[in-house]
Amino acid sequence: MTNNQNEPTKAEVQTTELNKLPVPGQDDTEFSAEEAAEAFEQGQSASGTENIDR
Repeated sequence: MTNNQNEPTKAEVQTTELNKLPVPGQDDTEFSAEEAAEAFEQGQSASGTENIDR
C-alpha cells in the first residue's frame, strides 16, 4: 500500500476547525438580570442628556 502525499494526515483532519467538537456554552446568548441592569445603567450614563427632548 502506498502513502499518498496529497491526503491529509489523521492529525491534520482532527485539528481542522470544522471537525472540532462544540464547546458547551460557547454560543450562549443568555445573561442574568444583573448583567442586563448593569448594561442598561451604562447605556443611560453614556447617552447623557441626549434623549431628554423626546
